[in-house]
Amino acid sequence: MVPESAAERLAAIRAQLPASTQLLAVSKGHPAAAIRELAGLGQRSFGESRLQEAAAKQEELADLSLDWHFIGRLQANKVRPVLQRFAWLHSVDSLALAERVARIAGEEEVCPKLLLQVKLRPDPAKGGFVPEELRQAWPQLRALPSVQLVGLMTMAPLGLAAEQRQSLFGDCAALARELGLDQLSMGMSGDWPEAAAAGSTWVRIGSALFGPKPLSPPAWDAI
Repeated sequence: MVPESAAERLAAIRAQLPASTQLLAVSKGHPAAAIRELAGLGQRSFGESRLQEAAAKQEELADLSLDWHFIGRLQANKVRPVLQRFAWLHSVDSLALAERVARIAGEEEVCPKLLLQVKLRPDPAKGGFVPEELRQAWPQLRALPSVQLVGLMTMAPLGLAAEQRQSLFGDCAALARELGLDQLSMGMSGDWPEAAAAGSTWVRIGSALFGPKPLSPPAWDAI
């Protein structure tokens, strides 16, 4: 039986998470009131992927001390406003984008935490560094000023079996260890148990936590 309330869903997920895995509540498409409800239950980290939508909710929730993570595809021309509102970026998918983030972070006098998006299996729907490309770019990435390279993010292609997802997440964890990174953003509502078992430090859960999205797609500034 699926828990009916947000409090029940949050408690059920927390009960299953390893101590080393944090819950990132993916609040995109959900109203500020739903975030406020979860914040009242102790949830502090929230993920958003559309800048205009996030900005409106952040302003409404300015009285709360929340930890905001940008998890959507980051367009180069939106880097500055994203850095002005988010301390964590989960989707830096190229050396050129990382260099742009570092330059603008210096101008804005911020030092965001970056997770580099990696693509470990063929998937035309997703971007990211392939492992060898990341290894080649690593000396340049590591030398970037004004940013903290803290980890890797990956998403499993649709249609993989549980054991295939487990293998993919294990490969991502191994790559992070090779590079000396300790944060892993892996796993969503449909596959977070496999990701947590592989060592994910952040699982990105939306529908399994909030329930169905109540917002019809407005004219948000999609990123």
